[in-house]
Amino acid sequence: MKVRKIGVVGAGTMGSGIAALAASAGVPVELLDMPSTEGKDRSAIARGGITRALKARPAAFMDDARAALVRPGNTEDDLERLADCDLVIEAIIEKPEPKQALYARLEKILKPHAVIATNTSGIPVTLLAEGRSPAFQRQFLGMHFFNPPRYLHLLEIIPTEYTSPETLATARRVGERVFGKGIVVAKDVPGFIANRLGIFGLVAALRLMEEFDLTIDEVDALTGPAIGRPKSATFRTGDITGIDVLGYVASGLSQATGEDFSLPEWVQRLVESGRAGEKTGAGFYKKEGKVIQTLDWRTLEYGEQQKPESEALAMLNKAKSLQARLELIPTLPGAHGDFLRKYFLQLAHYVLVTSPKVAYDPLGVDHAMEWGYAWEAGPFQLIDGIGHDFHRDGFAKLGMDMPALLAKAHGAFYRPTPAGGGWEMMGWDGEFRPVAAADAAEGEARITAQSLRDSKAVIEQWKDANLLDMGDGVALFEFRSKMNTLGEGVLTALHAALARVEQDGLQGLVIGNDDPRTFTAGADLMAVGGLAQKGEWETLDHAIATFQGTSMALKAAPFPVVIAPFGLTLGGGAEFSLHADLVQANAELYMGLVEVGVGLIPGGGGTKELLFRFTEALQPYEEADLFEGVKRAFKLIAMATTSTSALDARKLGFLRDRDRVSMNRDLQLADAKMRVVDLAPDYVAPAPRTIKALGRDGLGNLRYALFSFQEAGQASAHDVVIGGKVAHILCGGDGPPRMVTEQDILDLEREAFLSLLGTPETQARIAHMLSTGKPLRN
Repeated sequence: MKVRKIGVVGAGTMGSGIAALAASAGVPVELLDMPSTEGKDRSAIARGGITRALKARPAAFMDDARAALVRPGNTEDDLERLADCDLVIEAIIEKPEPKQALYARLEKILKPHAVIATNTSGIPVTLLAEGRSPAFQRQFLGMHFFNPPRYLHLLEIIPTEYTSPETLATARRVGERVFGKGIVVAKDVPGFIANRLGIFGLVAALRLMEEFDLTIDEVDALTGPAIGRPKSATFRTGDITGIDVLGYVASGLSQATGEDFSLPEWVQRLVESGRAGEKTGAGFYKKEGKVIQTLDWRTLEYGEQQKPESEALAMLNKAKSLQARLELIPTLPGAHGDFLRKYFLQLAHYVLVTSPKVAYDPLGVDHAMEWGYAWEAGPFQLIDGIGHDFHRDGFAKLGMDMPALLAKAHGAFYRPTPAGGGWEMMGWDGEFRPVAAADAAEGEARITAQSLRDSKAVIEQWKDANLLDMGDGVALFEFRSKMNTLGEGVLTALHAALARVEQDGLQGLVIGNDDPRTFTAGADLMAVGGLAQKGEWETLDHAIATFQGTSMALKAAPFPVVIAPFGLTLGGGAEFSLHADLVQANAELYMGLVEVGVGLIPGGGGTKELLFRFTEALQPYEEADLFEGVKRAFKLIAMATTSTSALDARKLGFLRDRDRVSMNRDLQLADAKMRVVDLAPDYVAPAPRTIKALGRDGLGNLRYALFSFQEAGQASAHDVVIGGKVAHILCGGDGPPRMVTEQDILDLEREAFLSLLGTPETQARIAHMLSTGKPLRN
């Protein structure tokens, strides 16, 4: 069943966030809440939810214009509007009675095959469906989003024993395709998977902090990136979530499970004093101006945040990978080592005992914690990484029983398949099954570079890149350099890959990779800066020409090239994207030509391509002012504008109307492959282009704008120099208006890039960026 309209009841933080995400995907939404008793607008509460979503930071909508797809209403006057919705998500107060009362009303109006879902964070779904008809129960399940809905990848789907296979399939499909989520099917038990295990881990960290007499700063230093967790670690995460909310969830889990999830008494006193976290301005942390203060849990007073130091932390920070850090856990010295050992043992024991009750396999547990809490590795991967012997010995020393799962595992929950080419996972029954099969059973087929490498689908390998076989005559070019930077090794490999695809008669090429955050950070700035410092100008000129040639080779290839950018796509990554036949972007796309931040201009064809793209859009109109296209390109480059989403990238002009967007990062490479297959049968490479350049007529306008910025104190003298170079390129030089080819503009790009690179100011900007990671304004 295709979902053409979604209803959301409850316009609070979660409901409005879910509505914003659905609208961002292009699906119309009916957003209802209780009728307002204040003023004439009875739908003011739902309307306020939309307003809050528009103001939310980080942004809830991928494009504010998509808010027009969300229609506010109230549950007394407008409930009938849900009658034509294909999916209705309930996100009201976390109590069974109001939810059940709403379902009784919904049952009377919803169409026969509509899916009804609750966003409850832990109430058993079967309990909520009590009293409803068999037909309603077949259409009913849990869809538990995590806050903020746009950014956290996990969606737990909780079917009951009555949920029909068709309902589950629809929920999975809309979860993956519309909401872009990683789906984990959870058992219908209190807390489901992520909250049940996550709250246990938080409570364990709190109690062990007291036991080892550590500070909040110390525990966050130990439970953040040092062990593969996000920077928010334990206590910053608590502040973001809301300490009162954590207390409510922990209390509910204690009551529902009979287990002890109680928070320390001082946490309750903190909440009673009005300090519930970020939303109240104070919690475990408090910000005074620009100074962050940390709570002393013994006195409930604040002091300046400290950066803890110890031999254990130094060892962890020095290790270059998560696996290297995990291997240190058994021998880390001091109180910090003792804390981490006991923390990992307690968490592992609980996971081993509880997981079969809440999940269907270890992969589901690992995905839930990776996607819901942004862990680098899930609990079963951590147990394997630290070692089973450590856990067996540790449980014995702590007087804990030996979990049956650990005994069944015989040293690993994940292992290479006997035939090679992949991995297999142990199920609760002790039998091993291929991980790829388990993933495929969870939804649409996925393609990852890792899975292709595991299955030996390698066409050619280089130090900084791979060419992989995606099947159906489509190849994947994967960057493998640090931060996926585009240095000499990647460029050489890409030229070789283009030649190999043509030589082998393949249908086409996808450019993409598996990195969780960065498609590419752009050109290898360290190499560029080093060559400039040595004065190797001929080498630099050749390098820039090679980069430009690579961009143009993507455009001129006799087969379709589809690029699959996501996350950070900066500088050269944006330039490659501009030259591809089609872009299959992930919805979370932060694309920009940011070179001016280091005193340079986009020199790999990006300046040229924006000029041609925006000018060509105006040329069919006789009365159009071509300077508008020049000005649009100038603003994007001179302001180093970076998109906030793929939808924003399309508005800015980095993406075209024909470019496509994958809401789900897990499906992006498979989508990109399909675009190549679509384009290949009658593909013809685009012809060379010419446009009219405005010359000195346009250049004068841009120079005046730069002068105005400098006079207003908004641009430094070197900013004006850089802006002048950008203007010179975009106007085709300072002569009379003329027709120019792409190569004409590329030559101006290369000349400007080199001349800026020779200035002390640009070299200082490059050095500052490399040493601090931040731009320098000089």
